[in-house]
Amino acid sequence: MLDRPNLEPPFFAPFVSSVMRVEPAWIDYNGHLNMAYYNVLFDRAVDEVYELLDLGLAYVQKEKRSTFTAEVHVRYLRELLVDAPVRVTFQLIDFDRKRLHYFEQLYHAEQGWLSATSENMALNVDMVAKKTATFPDNVMRRLTLMKAAHDRLPRPDGVGRRIAMKAGQ
Repeated sequence: MLDRPNLEPPFFAPFVSSVMRVEPAWIDYNGHLNMAYYNVLFDRAVDEVYELLDLGLAYVQKEKRSTFTAEVHVRYLRELLVDAPVRVTFQLIDFDRKRLHYFEQLYHAEQGWLSATSENMALNVDMVAKKTATFPDNVMRRLTLMKAAHDRLPRPDGVGRRIAMKAGQ
């Protein structure tokens, strides 16, 4: 096998995480996955994506920068039970020099139904100065490649939604 350290990784559209399982400690008194742990599953998938984008642990250690979540909108669509296998898809919606806007969908890995979605805005942060900072060129290059691949996908249902109640209901 050839060593090709200068090649960019392929960006699949959408990115699909490894299979994860709903852990017993995450089950609430209603007998299903507690709402907080949906975010754990979404976050674990983002960790996989960040490695592809050069935003993982090495980025934090070397560059002294990281990403902070600024806003999240989670929709809980179908309950998950203990030990359910799941996968998360990740679609990069947009980015600029300091921000990422992405959308994740949590699926039952064997039965294929959608359990939850998470729309996120993340900020690139200088860990020393504790303020937003620009992404380095290598990250911008990878974001550009990922966005080009993800732009071929339809806009996910739920992007840009807001919480509201219709009058009279």
